[in-house]
Order: sequence, then structure tokens, then C-alpha cells
Amino acid sequence: MPMARNGAVNLYWESVGRGPAVLLVAGQGMTVDGWWPTIPVLARSFRVIAFDHRDTGRSGRVLLPYSVAQLAEDAVAVLDAAGEQRAHVYGISLGSLVAQEVALHHSDRVEALVLGASSAGGWAAYKPSASSNAQTFLFRAGTMGPQEAEWAAVPYTYAEKTRRSHPERISADIAHRLSSLPEPLAYLHQAAAVATHDAYDRLNEVVSPTLVVHGEEDIFIPPVNALVLADRIPGAELRLWPNAGHMYIIDEPRADRDIARFLRQHSDDVVGV
Repeated sequence: MPMARNGAVNLYWESVGRGPAVLLVAGQGMTVDGWWPTIPVLARSFRVIAFDHRDTGRSGRVLLPYSVAQLAEDAVAVLDAAGEQRAHVYGISLGSLVAQEVALHHSDRVEALVLGASSAGGWAAYKPSASSNAQTFLFRAGTMGPQEAEWAAVPYTYAEKTRRSHPERISADIAHRLSSLPEPLAYLHQAAAVATHDAYDRLNEVVSPTLVVHGEEDIFIPPVNALVLADRIPGAELRLWPNAGHMYIIDEPRADRDIARFLRQHSDDVVGV
């Protein structure tokens, strides 16, 4: 298995396709397998590099808590191991916070930036509404078994249209998620990292062309967070998808095709279309 190394931590990564590099940074509790709808779309034009965060999948485990900034150093270590000096960076949820830190601390490594289901963190982060019961669910989910928790999360994770008309997409996504679930300590570590992220005051320093992507029905991270990011990052483009929730890549298959177009606009020597 290909492994990158950041200090004492081994990081599993894999690469698909050829062309300009795109580094995918996964969300909380998500592994390489969670990018199953995205990788085939991007690999038509790009070399797609995906990896498992520390504590998850085939990467090494750690006992102590860590920050989003440390996860960003992991991401850069993966780029080093893949032999890529520069790459597009596309993060979703937790991964989008990591992508922010990569763009801020390693701007020379980032060609273009995509922030999906993202937030600026800190005081500027809009939380789920009390009426959504999303935060209550997160507490309850900790008492459930993995399969029960994944299915119980469906109303919070996927849009109503998908639940009604495309249950097969949800079933496929959950099957990929259940193939490599995070351990309880890892989930706590990642949740703590998310809770302490705060980039609002630094986002005006992002120099990479940026696309902010969000589902209009996102319950976990309300879409107003996307407006904050797009306003704060110089020149950022904003794409809100109706009938899409937190996992917009499942709800709206056009989203990754739209992202691929954005990345091609900011690439040289693109392979496909």
C-alpha cells in the first residue's frame, strides 16, 4: 500500500487518472471509499489523489487529539509522497476546513481550491438550527451501532428529493461508509478538531482561485456558511445546489461535473473533458 509519512503518522493514499493533480480531502468519518461518486468524474481529466486521514481507514492511529492545522500538514505530506509540487485541493466538510489551512499555510502548493459543505469556523460559523434536531441527533448517534447510526442519519445527511426518488444512491453511499468506519476515539478527535477550527480572520489571505460549493438543504452546516466564505475569500465563486443536503455529492451528481469544469478552467494540459 502507498504510504505518506508526517512525523510518526503513516497516511494511506491512492491515485487514479492522469493530468493535473487534484487532492481530495475527506470529511469527518470518511475514507477514500467515501469519494466513490467523485473520483470517476474527476479522473477523466485529472490525476486524482485521495487519502485516509490519520485515525481512519488504512492510515495510522494516534492517541492524542490534533488540530485541523495538523491534518493540513498530513495533506501536504501526501502531496509530497505523490511527487506533486502543486495541486488543486478539494475538501468536503471537515476536509474543507483542512483545505482552508493548506491554502493559507502552503499557498505555493495550491493551484485552485474547492470548499464543499464548509464553514469559516469560530464565531463566524452558523450552527444547525434548534428546530432541525441535528445536534441532538449527533449526541444520540454515539449510543448507536454503526449501521443503525448511518441509517438514522439519513434525514440529516441527504436531501428530501434524494430520499424520495433515489434511495439507491443512499444505499450505495452507506455501503461504502460501512466498509471502513471510524473508531470512537477517532470520531471524537475529528469532532474536536472541527470545533476548534477558526479561519475567518485569515480567509482574506487566500490567493488561490476558489469555488465554494454547498447544498441548500444542508442541515449540519447551514448554507449561510457558504455565503460567509464566498464573501470573505477574494474573488471566490459560489455555487449553491437546490435539492441537495450535506452530502451534495450524492444528492446532486452534477455538482462534481461542475467542479471539474471549474478546475479545468484553472489548469494547464488537461487530459479529458
